Amino acid sequence: MSPLESVEQFLSELEHQRRASVHTLTAYRHDLEALLDLAGDTDARSLQPFQLRRQAMQLHGRGLAPRSLARVLSAWRAWYRWLAKRGEIARNPCEGLRAPKQPKRLPKALSVGQTMSLLDAPAETALELRDLAMFELFYSSGLRLAELASLDVRGGLDLDAGEVTVTGKREKTRIVPLGAKSAAAIRTWLVERAALTNPDEPALFVNRSGSRLSPRSIERRLDLWARRHGVEMHVHPHMLRHSFASHVLQSSGDLRAVQEMLGHANIGTTQIYTHLDFQHLAKVYDAAHPRAKKK
Repeated sequence: MSPLESVEQFLSELEHQRRASVHTLTAYRHDLEALLDLAGDTDARSLQPFQLRRQAMQLHGRGLAPRSLARVLSAWRAWYRWLAKRGEIARNPCEGLRAPKQPKRLPKALSVGQTMSLLDAPAETALELRDLAMFELFYSSGLRLAELASLDVRGGLDLDAGEVTVTGKREKTRIVPLGAKSAAAIRTWLVERAALTNPDEPALFVNRSGSRLSPRSIERRLDLWARRHGVEMHVHPHMLRHSFASHVLQSSGDLRAVQEMLGHANIGTTQIYTHLDFQHLAKVYDAAHPRAKKK
């Protein structure tokens, strides 16, 4: 089996046994093909740690950012770990190899005021009512873009119970609360939706032709809506997810509950929002405390 065939078999197992997402598979394929190119005539399975370190340094020297390099090394590490488990190599030569440290970037979130400005804006046309229902749902339930785009009218939405069931990363299903404002906006949209599509279309959110709305179209509609209603920054769906998490954490302080609602497997991923919460508290302190104000 050639190195390329080995990579393809590894990716096939990721897809069918671990149910990796299309995004993950695409990124792994790109990064592993880069490894094979760097190896040249040498079988990549026989590379030693010092050779992999040199190749990683080459990528960094070409301008690859630490964050991107960390992703590349993660793909390499996973493939070599798979080879070691199969007994094709004695040990993982990528263990211990780390990308340069990168500055920790906090996710961008809207303030409560900006969010209210975004969601309190009037909607008049059928497509605007659809858009408002989508944006309310993003903020109400903290959904990922792919989760919202894949929602169907039946099966995942329970407006009476105030719940939405979604399937997230690694095919994990979770039930998330649905706010009253969001439920009302969806009910209004469902009336308009009936005139746009046929009864056989399962998608909750459809375009003017009656077909399921694509994730890219949802992104464009949100950015356009934000700019029309006075939010002077690029607003993307994940920003509403970040805003949901940040605002719930500010109000409740319940990190575990936020983790559950976001569908994070590791609470360390959720803890980033404690930093956002601290930033909010720091601003309140600076504005209110007599000894914090600069003279």
